[in-house]
Amino acid sequence: MISTTSFPEHFLWGGAIAANQAEGAWNEDGRGPSINDALRHGIVNGVLNEAIDPNAYYPSHEAIDFYHRYKEDVALFAEMGFKCLRTSIAWSRIFPNGDEQQPNEAGLQFYDNLFDELLKHGIEPVITISHFETPLHLVREYGGWTNRKLVAFFTRYCEVIFKRYKSKVKYWMGFNEINHMHTIPLAAGGIELRNPERKLQDIYQASHHLFVASAAATKLLREIIPGARMGCMLSLSIIYPNSCHPDDVFETYELRRRSLFYSDVLLHGEYPRYAERIFREHGIELAIEPGDLELIRAYPADYIGFSYYRSTTHKAGMPILGNTGGIMGLDNPYLTKTSWGWPIDPKGLRYVCNEIYDRYRKPIFIVENGFGDKDEIGADGTIADDSRMQYLNQHLLELHQAIQDGCEIMGYTWWGPIDIVSAGTGEMNKRYGFIHVDKDNEGRGTLRRMKKKSFDWYRQIIATNGEILLKAKDDSDANRASTEQ
Repeated sequence: MISTTSFPEHFLWGGAIAANQAEGAWNEDGRGPSINDALRHGIVNGVLNEAIDPNAYYPSHEAIDFYHRYKEDVALFAEMGFKCLRTSIAWSRIFPNGDEQQPNEAGLQFYDNLFDELLKHGIEPVITISHFETPLHLVREYGGWTNRKLVAFFTRYCEVIFKRYKSKVKYWMGFNEINHMHTIPLAAGGIELRNPERKLQDIYQASHHLFVASAAATKLLREIIPGARMGCMLSLSIIYPNSCHPDDVFETYELRRRSLFYSDVLLHGEYPRYAERIFREHGIELAIEPGDLELIRAYPADYIGFSYYRSTTHKAGMPILGNTGGIMGLDNPYLTKTSWGWPIDPKGLRYVCNEIYDRYRKPIFIVENGFGDKDEIGADGTIADDSRMQYLNQHLLELHQAIQDGCEIMGYTWWGPIDIVSAGTGEMNKRYGFIHVDKDNEGRGTLRRMKKKSFDWYRQIIATNGEILLKAKDDSDANRASTEQ
């Protein structure tokens, strides 16, 4: 029986961060550099340099120093009542170059300590295995995921962490926002597209290697940690046709399939029929080794995690661009925007949940949803982030509607419950957190943590399993109806 007054009984409330945006300690305790450590202006605008400049500021090198301050931060998450925390393991903290035979014990011990701290507070770790942090050596030496050798390196990495954390982690995801292979291939696949004529060939070949690696990881997980769950993770901010012109409608549909291609393979366990035409018309010839397709078919993902931030509209023939929030199209006149220009579309979240559940009939986990804004610290030292609270409320109400629609939703993790470095641009001033961190875009600040107004509101939502939010809406609706009468 679906409750109309609360969220499901075992709903996983929490927040989400990523190692490269929070941990810092980029070269401590044996950690090697990842692609983020060579980028000064974020993963979207950044270009890998030949060498990391020791005199330049790189946002990820210190980030918010979660590596040394995780106990303080986990205590704050526990105070909010988190049931889970989504974070990632930095691959280069475990294998500094990515291709070693033996792991780095200091890196393994850090995550032992972090997971123990979470579990001590009753917080389930939800772990992304590769979150836009491919070891830099694998990009420079092998060309990233265009190289088949990375499948074996990744599989070795997975075997090590599954065996090490088999009693501590039961929710896993493979590759963060894997469908960003089309828009941010450096982030999603560790590849630099140096030859425009080979762009799609490289993207789809790297994607195939990611599919094989994902299936191999799922196979290992089921063998090593029976009962654990492996999810795939996509960026699924929605795209609407800009008009009802049939060309706009169908081209938007085709554009959406560029994203759903990834979940089709990872959840259905096979390449979709429409991919044949894409490959044929673009002259794409995948190098598929014997056993690849059988492995992909035998080991699909158990659930789909996705990020949702905004919506956009698409007009036939326009250039296709994207950033960490999803595809960037034309403005929708019916929507307002954040101070960073991202449209606010809560109903789009309900739309995506229904779209995905109808297509796959597998559990859904909203693992990124959030509101980036500037913080204004009042004269009394408080941060009244009402706009963030409004965004949260609107999206959770639509998420509850999706549950009423019949969608099976596992949980919800707000992106950046504590301010972290922006993945796309390397900024700190674009703040998502319920917890403010004293640091600016140039790296100045004390790193002091401070609760915002939204901190207590999210705590109340979790404590009542959403009842306080739903009741507030019912009361508002009743008052409005009374006034209209």
